[in-house]
Amino acid sequence: MLRKEMLLLLTGLTLAISTTAQRIHTKFDADWKFKQGHAADPSRDFNYGIRNIFSKSGDASGTCIMPDYDDSNWETVQLPHDWAVGLPFQYIKDNDLDGHGYKAIGGLFPENSIGWYRKTFDVNKADSGHRYVVRLDGVYRDSKVWINGYYLGGNFSGYTSTSYDITDFIRFNKKNVLTVRADATQNEGWFYEGAGIYRHVWLDILNNVHIANEGGVFVRTAVKGNTAIVNVATAVVNKHIHTANATVYTVITDRSGQILAQSKEQPLSMAVNEEKTVTQELKISKPELWSPESPYLYRAIAIIKADGQIIDSEKVRFGVRTITIDKNKGLFVNGIPVKVKGVCCHQDHAGMGCALPNHLQYYRISLLKEMGANAYRTSHNPPTPELLDACDSLGMLVMDEPRLLNSGTEYENQFRQLILRDRNHPSIFIWSIGNEEFATQYTNIGTRIAQRQVLLQQQLDPDRTSTYAANQGNHFTGVNEVIPVRGFNYNLHGIDGYHRDHPSQPVIGTEVASTVTTRSIYIKDTVKGYVPDYDSTYPSWASTAEQWWKLASDREWFMGGFAWTGFDYRGEPTPYSWPNINSHFGIMDMCGFPKNVYYYYQSWWSGKDVLHIAPHWNWQGKDGQPVLVWVNTNADNVELFLNGKSLGKKDMPRNGHLRWTVNYAPGMLEAVAYKGSKKITAQVSTTGNASRIILTPSKTTLLHDGDDAVVVNVSVADEQGREVPDAGNNIRFVLDGDASIIGVGNGDPSSHEPDKCAPGAWQRNLFGGKAQVIIRAGRGQGKVSLKASGEGLQAAVLSL
Repeated sequence: MLRKEMLLLLTGLTLAISTTAQRIHTKFDADWKFKQGHAADPSRDFNYGIRNIFSKSGDASGTCIMPDYDDSNWETVQLPHDWAVGLPFQYIKDNDLDGHGYKAIGGLFPENSIGWYRKTFDVNKADSGHRYVVRLDGVYRDSKVWINGYYLGGNFSGYTSTSYDITDFIRFNKKNVLTVRADATQNEGWFYEGAGIYRHVWLDILNNVHIANEGGVFVRTAVKGNTAIVNVATAVVNKHIHTANATVYTVITDRSGQILAQSKEQPLSMAVNEEKTVTQELKISKPELWSPESPYLYRAIAIIKADGQIIDSEKVRFGVRTITIDKNKGLFVNGIPVKVKGVCCHQDHAGMGCALPNHLQYYRISLLKEMGANAYRTSHNPPTPELLDACDSLGMLVMDEPRLLNSGTEYENQFRQLILRDRNHPSIFIWSIGNEEFATQYTNIGTRIAQRQVLLQQQLDPDRTSTYAANQGNHFTGVNEVIPVRGFNYNLHGIDGYHRDHPSQPVIGTEVASTVTTRSIYIKDTVKGYVPDYDSTYPSWASTAEQWWKLASDREWFMGGFAWTGFDYRGEPTPYSWPNINSHFGIMDMCGFPKNVYYYYQSWWSGKDVLHIAPHWNWQGKDGQPVLVWVNTNADNVELFLNGKSLGKKDMPRNGHLRWTVNYAPGMLEAVAYKGSKKITAQVSTTGNASRIILTPSKTTLLHDGDDAVVVNVSVADEQGREVPDAGNNIRFVLDGDASIIGVGNGDPSSHEPDKCAPGAWQRNLFGGKAQVIIRAGRGQGKVSLKASGEGLQAAVLSL
C-alpha cells in the first residue's frame, strides 16, 4: 500500500468522490424539521391513516411525506431529540403512566404520541453511481421511513439500529427529503423511554463493492504467550450490476496510528448481489492487554481495493484481552480474578430524557469509575453505540442485553442485530438474553426460547457466553436449565443452596441491592415522597448495598453483581408514586450527584482512601435532638468529634459502615480515621446562608462541531466559602456565544419543574444545594459564557 493512501486512511481524511472512492461516513443530525402529529385524529396527523399512501410507489400526496411539502413552520431540531422530556407531568392513576414518570405520552395522550421528522439534503449529479445508506441508531418508537415519498421500511423496536439503502430514490441536483414518523403510543418497557429520533442518524456514501453494513468487520483475538492472534473477518458485498473483482486486506495499528501488522491482499470475485467473507490472521508482538484498569485499544482497518485503488475501508477499535468464567472461582480478565462491581442503568439523564450528547455517556461512565464500579449492565435494552465506546475507552466491563426474551422472527432479529453491531467492543464480557420474563421463565417454552437464543449467541459470537436475569430464587426450571451462567435477580438467600445443587453452573448477580434513598434528605417524608439517605430502606424483594456486597465478597465462586441502579431514572417511582416522577434506586441521583450509599461502594470498591460523614450539619431548630450519623470509610478505625469533643472511637468492620447517634449542636462534626499509620480526616459544618453561586464544569473546552457538550454543576456557598448542603435557591441561567442550553435538573425525585425551558427563561431550583445545566456547542469558534444568578446571591460567570 502506498504510504500516502495509508496516511489518508489513518487520519480520517476523505478522498474526493470518484468511481473508486472510499466511503464517506457523515453524521446526519443537524437541521431536522419536527412536528407533532396525532395518534387518534388523521386530520391532525398529516392525513396519515386516511390517505392511501401505499397503493402506488412514491405517491404519498396530501401528506407531509412528499418532498415538496412546506415544512417551513415546523420546529428546527438537532438530533438526538426526545420530545417526551419536554412534555408536562400529568397525574392519572395508571400503572403505565406511573412507570414512565407521569409524562403525558402514550395511549392516553394521542395528541402527544406521534412525531414527524423531515431532513432536506442535496446530492450532486457528479456523485451518482455510488450507494447511499441511511442508518438510524434509535427511534422511539415504531418508526416508518420514507425518502422522496418512497417508503423504505420500518422498525418496530425503539432500541435497535436499522439501515436503509436509499440509492434508487436519490434525486440528483434537486432537494431530497428523508421523512420519519415515530409512534410512541405503545410502550415497550415499564420505565421512562422517551420519544423520537433520540440517537444519531448517519449517511454513508459507498462504492458498489463495499463492506457489508451490518457486522461487516468482525475482530477476534487470542493471546498465546507474548503474541496476540488477531482474526479479522470482512464481509464484502457486490451491488454492481455485473460481476466484480477486488482484493481485501487488513492493517493493524496501535492507538497512535503506528502500523503493527498488515495482511496480504486476498483476491475475490463476486457475482451480482453476492456477499463473501474473507478471514485474515495477523499477529501483534507483546500486546498491550485491555482491562478495566488499562483499557488499551488497537485499530483494525479492513480495506478493499479494485484496479489498484482503495474503494472502501472500515476502521474498528478493538482490545486484546481474555475472558474466563470459572464455576468455582468466578471471572478472570487476562488470567487475573475480577469481582464484578457492577451497576444496572437505564439510559436517561436529568434534562435530557433519552437524547444524550456523546459527552454525557463518557461523563456518566467516569462518575461510575470514580466510585469504583468496573461493570455496567445495559438494562433492559440495547444501548446506544456511544455508551459502549465510552466503556471501551474508560475501562468498564459490560453485560449487553436485548429488550426481551423471545425467539420469534422480530425479536430474534433484534438480538441478532445487537450482537452483530456490538461484538467488536472489548468491554462486553457477557451477553444477557433477557430479564424477569414472569410468564415464560419457568416454562418449557422458556427453555426452548432460551436454548435457541443461546445457540444464536454462540454462533454469532463464539468467544463469549450468556446469562439471563432471573428473579426465580433457586429454581432450576425453564430458562435456568439451559443458560450457561446463572443470573440472580435478588433472592440471594438461596444462592448457597443453588450453588451446592448446581455446582457446574457459574453464578452472577444480574440485579442486586435496590436500596431506595433521596439525596440530602434524612427523614422519611410521605407527603413529598422522600426516603432517608441511608443504606437502610429497600423493598421486600431487595436488600441493602451492604447486605449483598458482604455476601458477594465472601464467596469466591460468586462472580459479583450489578446493583440496581447506578443512577436514578425517570419513572418506576418506589416506594411512593405521585408526586414522585422518578425512581429512588440510584447510587447517584438523576444528575449524577452522589448519595450516601455512593461512599459505601467507593470505600470497598475503589481502592481510594475514603472517609465520608452523613448527614450534613445544618439542623436549625433541632438543638439537643438525636441525629443518626453514618460514616463510610475503608480505614481501620474512626473517632468522631463534635466541636472538638470525642464521641467515641470505633473499629471499622470489613465491608461495613459505622454509626453514632449524636445530640445535635451547631458547629463542626469531624471524623478522624487511621489506615495503618495514615491519618485521614473529614468534616461537616453548620454553614451560614448561601451568598454566592459556584459553577463547576465537566470540562472547560468545547469542540465547535455542533455536537459536543459540557455538564455544569451548580452549588452555592456561604460567606466563608462553605457549600450550603440544604439550599433551595432558584438559579437563573443566561448563555452568550455560539452554544445552547439543552437541559436542566436538580435530582429531586418529586420536582415537577420543566427539564426544558423557553428561550431566555432557563432556570432551576437547587435541591439539596445542587442543580445542573447542560450546554451543547454550536459550530462557531470563540468564547461561550454562562452566567448564573439568583436573588440575594453573588452571580457566577463561567467561560468556556
